[in-house]
Amino acid sequence: MTANSVMEATMMLRDPAMVMNPHRLGAMHQTRISFVRSLLRKMANEGWRLSLQRWDLQDEGFGTVIYELATPQHIYQMVVFSDAIADDERIDRVIAEKWDVTFALIKGRVSQEGLEQLRQNVPLQEAGRNSPKVLVLSRANKSVRVFEHIVDTLANGEQPDSSVIASVGYILRTTAVYGNGKFGIADFETLQDNADFHLSFSAQMCAVYLLRQFSLDWIHFIAEKRGGQRAVTLSSGLQRYIGIGNATGLGMAPYLIMHPRVVDKWLTQRELALATVLALPVDEMRVADVCRLLEKACKHLCQVETIDNNQRALNAQSVIELVDIIATINAKTNPKMQWESIYALAKSLSLETQEILLTCLLEVHPEQVNVFAEDMNCDQTLSLTPGVQIGAMMSLIETRYQWVMDIDFSQPDSQYWFWYRSVDKEEPRMAVRGEEPGEDNELNLDVARQVHRLYLALKESDQQASLARFLLNYPSLRTIARRVWTMGNLPMGDIQINVLSREVRPMHLLRCKLSMFGATKFDPRSDRWVRVTLFQGAPLFAELSTEDIEQSWLFPLLPEADTKRENQP
Repeated sequence: MTANSVMEATMMLRDPAMVMNPHRLGAMHQTRISFVRSLLRKMANEGWRLSLQRWDLQDEGFGTVIYELATPQHIYQMVVFSDAIADDERIDRVIAEKWDVTFALIKGRVSQEGLEQLRQNVPLQEAGRNSPKVLVLSRANKSVRVFEHIVDTLANGEQPDSSVIASVGYILRTTAVYGNGKFGIADFETLQDNADFHLSFSAQMCAVYLLRQFSLDWIHFIAEKRGGQRAVTLSSGLQRYIGIGNATGLGMAPYLIMHPRVVDKWLTQRELALATVLALPVDEMRVADVCRLLEKACKHLCQVETIDNNQRALNAQSVIELVDIIATINAKTNPKMQWESIYALAKSLSLETQEILLTCLLEVHPEQVNVFAEDMNCDQTLSLTPGVQIGAMMSLIETRYQWVMDIDFSQPDSQYWFWYRSVDKEEPRMAVRGEEPGEDNELNLDVARQVHRLYLALKESDQQASLARFLLNYPSLRTIARRVWTMGNLPMGDIQINVLSREVRPMHLLRCKLSMFGATKFDPRSDRWVRVTLFQGAPLFAELSTEDIEQSWLFPLLPEADTKRENQP
């Protein structure tokens, strides 16, 4: 895109008050600029190669596996350890100490000595210590019912029941994917000049994608050992349908609060992509493509299984609305319209449905949208402009932080929760203020409350006075002042959420970040943790060089459902 077209798109961005509303963020879906999508495009375009270097497993599937990934720039190895654990040791929480599978993505090739060091530390996860050669450290557990069903049926020469697979959509489920310098592994800054993994979370997504390959190789190996010559391989459609599960809790939520410029960058790029598309004239072929994707989204939601009553109701509502919006688009579209008019047809519908339509509009415009995925990194500095007066800061707060002005912090429910970090696992937790211990170690996540305090102090000061001099007298407000000035002058700015409120739903934050990763099938298990799938419906590694890598893996469907749709007149 040209600089002028980007500037024009910036002028047409949606109102930050709408975009940064947590309820809308909690309705987001995977798009073309999600990290799983941009990673596979890069792999395919650059001809990355994957080979199996070591397969040292017992008949039951326990042992060591090493994959080698070759890019035009570097060699990496993915080292996987699978171990026998008891059923009661298989839990999704970070307090777990054993997992079915642990793995690490390494830069370069692993020596025998290095492999032994990994074997001593990777299965320990947080309790182990690794070298900076480790780019990603993670672990995963089997979905035991799905795993055993697939292996047993393949061993008997039959294909598994697709409805059993659809109930979860994966064989292995990760519970943490570390790539941030914890436990001795490489920090993200070391990847900033790495041509392969310089974009946000690309190394982590790569490790998860390779784990998906292992999960398929694993079940085929065990099925062959159990069934011998009777054993068959999983159908290609079901292999593509299987992704990698992920169980994510509160640990992910503070990231979006603590890295506001990252959030602004991600969502600004998404909004720029949308604004670019909405300004284009409609054409008959792409309208048909949008409607087909909306039909697919409808079927996808019908296949999503969730125990959460609220999410189930939202999905059901969207199914009804999607049928209506398809009919409306077909009835009202004409060649003189822009895509903005198509998007406007959904403004009275639920946020879930609006975000699905947004995703579909982006999906059918790869030429305009894909480029925005290449510019997702940013400078995270928060700073003040020299010479700012108090009045300018007051005006900025009243304009961009009006949502804070609407919060009455004198009410207990507005400060009901406090957030702290657990000592044992260094993971964020929530507790009730005044009733549970730990308040003296409260995390600095209360952005709304801090902005409110800053505003009250500014109101008592001379509007023409220097903000710098004001902060000399109020040093405790310097940090929030830098944040307000920086974020208030960026396109999207802070998420408009009071994380202390009794009514807060951390799930909104989790879904926002997971959708940027490229997750699908959101299954909240409570307000504080969710199960999703990654790479479900994505091409297998061997298919990256032979297929349109982005064809039809948005809103993944069971292969049978895809076939029925494609065979309809």
